Amino acid sequence: MSAPLLSVRGLKVHFPVATGKLFGKTPVVRAVDGVDFDLQAGETLGIVGESGCGKSTTGNAILGLAPVTEGEIMFDGRNVAALTGRDRQALWRDLQVVFQDPVSALDPKRTIAQSIAEPLAIHGVGRARRKERVDELMELVGLRPGQRDRYPNELSGGQRQRVVIARALALDPRLVICDEAVSALDVSIQSQVLNLLLRLQRDLGLSYLFISHDLSVVRHISDRIAVMYLGTIVEEAPTDELFARPLHPYTEALLSAVPIPDPLAERAKTARPLQGDVPNPMDLPAGCPFVTRCPLRETGCETIRPAAVEIEPGHRLACHVREREITGTSALDPQR
Repeated sequence: MSAPLLSVRGLKVHFPVATGKLFGKTPVVRAVDGVDFDLQAGETLGIVGESGCGKSTTGNAILGLAPVTEGEIMFDGRNVAALTGRDRQALWRDLQVVFQDPVSALDPKRTIAQSIAEPLAIHGVGRARRKERVDELMELVGLRPGQRDRYPNELSGGQRQRVVIARALALDPRLVICDEAVSALDVSIQSQVLNLLLRLQRDLGLSYLFISHDLSVVRHISDRIAVMYLGTIVEEAPTDELFARPLHPYTEALLSAVPIPDPLAERAKTARPLQGDVPNPMDLPAGCPFVTRCPLRETGCETIRPAAVEIEPGHRLACHVREREITGTSALDPQR
């Protein structure tokens, strides 16, 4: 296998919390607390989890929008955190983002053409070429030429998100980070935008890091899925395998909560809603972050943090109990 386009190792993003106290240790929120993954060129890795799990912060750290406390982010062989000046600006040609809310992402005083042309102007593309490129991009994402001089408030939500996608593609990026890119849209429009993203990936050779809380959406677009919980990835596997054979109890709970058409189906009968309380992100367990809600927890889970282990080719898992069930041993065993 070739070297990954994006490689993240030991990523931590901790935010200090102001308490108003003059003395004592400053508490921190461990938003991302040791994340590892690779993304190959031309594939989509979905990152899924509940709100507050750290998935958006992970994307922001890769983009340089959140400070990295610890760890390494390598993009096409370049250390993202070490880039400055022109090198960092050059990175934005290859790395772009589509955020959740197209209303906030677009300047209401700029026309659609002006918004799409903005990154081209920043990178010194001439006026004539900018006009040509805007026309190409609008056609590429399914916008009509007559919408060129309209303003964001004159478009539907789906059309506005197409404008945001067109702007993200203006500089021919290699990786697009989609952060809840369809969650603000109606279900029928979601499908249209997801199919557009898939077509663009096929035609342009794009790679996606697709961040979402919606497993159904992630399943539709992702080659692989990483499940996050409280700043860590607890399971990662190819999409079909994850849905067919989830191993981590958190993944099982998420999948059991996905709505299905037949309420009498077996999976509906065996739904396992999450129990227990979510830990304070300023005071996480020393061991497994899921221990306070885990139906499988054993003595030692609260003190020994499980490492992500490749249980099967391409299937990684961070769970002491399931690791022992599959391999016959875990870090909880005294003899190990």
